[in-house]
Amino acid sequence: MAATGEGIVEHPSGQVCFVPGAWTGERGRFRVTGHRGRAALGALVALEWPSPDRVAPPCPHHGHDDTHCGGCPWQFVAYGAQLAAKEARLRRALARFGVEAAQAPIWAAPETLGYRNRARLRSDGERIGFLAAGSNRLAPIEDCPVLTARNRETLAALRERLPEPAWRPRRRGPLTVLPIDDEHGPEAVVPGAPQAFRQGNSAQNARMREWLARSIGDYAGRATVELFAGSGNFTEILAAGGCSPVLAVDSAGNALATLEGRALPAATTQALDLFDDTATARLAEALASAELLVLDPPRDGLRQLPVFLQYAPRLSAVRYISCDVATFARDLGVLLDAGFTLEAVQPLDQFPHTPHLELLATLSRPECRVRG
Repeated sequence: MAATGEGIVEHPSGQVCFVPGAWTGERGRFRVTGHRGRAALGALVALEWPSPDRVAPPCPHHGHDDTHCGGCPWQFVAYGAQLAAKEARLRRALARFGVEAAQAPIWAAPETLGYRNRARLRSDGERIGFLAAGSNRLAPIEDCPVLTARNRETLAALRERLPEPAWRPRRRGPLTVLPIDDEHGPEAVVPGAPQAFRQGNSAQNARMREWLARSIGDYAGRATVELFAGSGNFTEILAAGGCSPVLAVDSAGNALATLEGRALPAATTQALDLFDDTATARLAEALASAELLVLDPPRDGLRQLPVFLQYAPRLSAVRYISCDVATFARDLGVLLDAGFTLEAVQPLDQFPHTPHLELLATLSRPECRVRG
């Protein structure tokens, strides 16, 4: 399986071909449909030897072409097999560094349906849906079983408004985005409005917060820098755990305003684009005294991590929350080269029926555990 969730099939010419809807160990006939760099893209024509892990998808809109919703590409596979594939991908990444023994068993999602607390619907004014698999085309839907109950009610209410001229794209513009969140009902939906970041699975987010609370017990009273803090989902845990002072950094001013409104003890904020080459120098003072670094970057990870570490000589612990195995492995190599040890990495399934994998990593550098 590819990291993007497609099956990898070798063409008779030896070329690698990525095929959505194919699973490990299956055999069938495939058709080349295009190319992605040096690799080919393919479609399943006929399945001759199906995997015993194949199941009937619970959603009628599931599929792998540009007429079907592309949101849950693994719905055709038993949940246990999905988890095993995610664990295997992480194990391969860690094996490159000889640290695969640090991998803990994956935390499965308590619910595989009804978990998604927010989404970005699309509309052309006549229909509502999600983006079709592998395209920017609209795949209309009537319902979505992975949404929470309140979000399904919001979807139904929005569908009742169709046709809605206000949702029609201007000329040949992109489809209108309708952001929904189960903290609000349909009356709060504003077309095209940005959404402050929020972990998409509330039950699994609670486990992530519990993990962080347990992992920072030795850092009460110690200077902490949190990168990509957002509106304070994890800052709240750091403050409650006694970390002090805490500098929470993010580029989203509206999210930081929400964080500041919480008035967390010993926590201050700084608005800063962490992908800007000048960002590290602007954090030099805070990094110089920091003993704990907590970061929850987007899929790109933190490319500037080597420079951040140069500014943080007292740093003895890192809590890295990652949503991408490849960029986590890249940044892990940087941390290992800087003298850190990977004590544990906890995989967590945030989004069942997708190849997405969340990682919670605990790293330490004992020789830097100094005070005063």
